[in-house]
This record gives sequence, C-alpha cells and structure tokens, in this order.
Amino acid sequence: MTLADAFTPGTFVDAFRFMPDHAGLLLSKTAEHIELSFAALGIALVLALPLGLWLGHRHRGLFVAVSVSSLGRALPSVAVIAFGITLLGVGFWNNTAALVVLAVPPILTNAYFAVDGVDANAVEAARGMGLTELQILLRIELPLGLALVVAGVRIAAVFVIATATIAAIAGGGGLGEIIVNQASYGLAGVVAASLCVSALAFLTALALGLVRRAVSPRGVRRA
Repeated sequence: MTLADAFTPGTFVDAFRFMPDHAGLLLSKTAEHIELSFAALGIALVLALPLGLWLGHRHRGLFVAVSVSSLGRALPSVAVIAFGITLLGVGFWNNTAALVVLAVPPILTNAYFAVDGVDANAVEAARGMGLTELQILLRIELPLGLALVVAGVRIAAVFVIATATIAAIAGGGGLGEIIVNQASYGLAGVVAASLCVSALAFLTALALGLVRRAVSPRGVRRA
C-alpha cells in the first residue's frame, strides 16, 4: 500500500486529533523549523540584497541576475542539501547553507530589477541636486523599488520554509523530522506536521504580503 492509498477522509480527522495530543512536540519542532528557516533567510538577505541593489543601481550585472535566478529554479533542493553534507557534514549549519543557496536567487534578482527599473528622470534629478550615488540608492531608488524587493523576500521565505522539511534527512531538525518518520508518528502525525508547515508558510506569506502592500505606491497597491 502506498502513502496515497492510505489517505482516507478520516486521516485529516486523526491529524487534527494528533495536534492537541502532541502539542508540545509540534511546538518544539515548529520552533526548530522557524530557527532554521529564518537563519537561512537572514544570511541570504545579508549576502544577496546589497549586491542586487548595487548592481541594479549601476545598471550592470543583468546576466548575473538572470543566471542566478535560473540557477535557483533549476537546482534540486535535495541535491543542494546532499552536496552540503559532503562539505559541512550533517546538522544545522549544513542545512542552513543549503537553504541560503536556494534563498539567494529570488532576493538578488528582485533587488536588481527593483532598482534597475526606477524612473531614470527621478535618478537624474537627484543626481543634479548633488546627492551621492549611495544617497541616490538609499533615498530614491530603494524606496521606489521597495515593494519589489519585499516580493523577492516573500518568495524566498515561502520557498525556504517549504524546503526546510527536507532538512530532516540531514539532521536539520524541524517539522520534517515528523514528516519523514511515519513509522513513529503514524500517518496522522505526518499530515499534522505538514499542515503546520503549510500554516507557517501561509502566515509568513501573508505578513510579507501586507508589508509589500504597505510600502507600495498608492497607485499600484491593487496590483
């Protein structure tokens, strides 16, 4: 019998019963999942955001931005984690490094196009007023392109949270430890942990969607 064959209408009922009965376990694994996901997202932001913004400001590196984006979509998540095991071994930092690799492309690409697409007239006006290149980037280009930057962070965050479930195969902890261990937690536990991952990804996407809406110019908030 396959996993798909084992699903019945009662499976979800059992999953919702599993949640209160194992609330401590789910909360603990959710905390581990959040720690792993947001550690990777934070490192990816530090690495990719300044580079993407500066390349966009200089209107250079289009090939780099597009190539990184394409590479990020093409890389299998399991392959990245497996490659990380050979370099860093099993554990938290191996999985963090692998998730950083997967989070960088949408952040870098969106940051590049957010700044690169700012109205050239606004930039030239600021330059004519004597603003330095850094001031133009921080005071003109970044505020105007911030909504697109946040959209890239939102994509990366959801991708990382979903992919972090695979970290369990390499000792990364999190909700994936329940999902891959049906023998111990049963199908109800697998479904309950999967629902927790989905809820976490949804809430993160919702929060960043609200941030994106808040920083969007009024004329494009409905887009």
